[in-house]
Amino acid sequence: MIITPPIRPRRRKPSLTPMIDVVFLLLVFFMLAARFGGLDAIETQIGSSGAGYSGAPRLITVGPDSLTLNGQPVSRATLIEALAPLMTSKDDIVVLRPTEDATTQDLISLITWLNQSGLPNITVVE
Repeated sequence: MIITPPIRPRRRKPSLTPMIDVVFLLLVFFMLAARFGGLDAIETQIGSSGAGYSGAPRLITVGPDSLTLNGQPVSRATLIEALAPLMTSKDDIVVLRPTEDATTQDLISLITWLNQSGLPNITVVE
């Protein structure tokens, strides 16, 4: 009778494929969820029916290629000079109303330009 030693099963090396898959999924998740750039915010006020202001009207209607101040056409270059007689200080509210065909970029570029010109109180109405 021949006695043979017991057969031990061969140890398998663990597969790294599932771990690599998980690492790549986490990488993709964090790449999509991360914010890579700072967000620029423009502070404005939303006009409401309960709040008002006193003084001369300062309503700028923003169109895609045009601006009107209280119904009178005005260019961007002369807008600050046209607003000066209507304002008592730089902190007075300026009201912007975009037309239906005006883009958001038209409105944002005007708000940015007015803020850079020293007019911080901008209100947007429908």
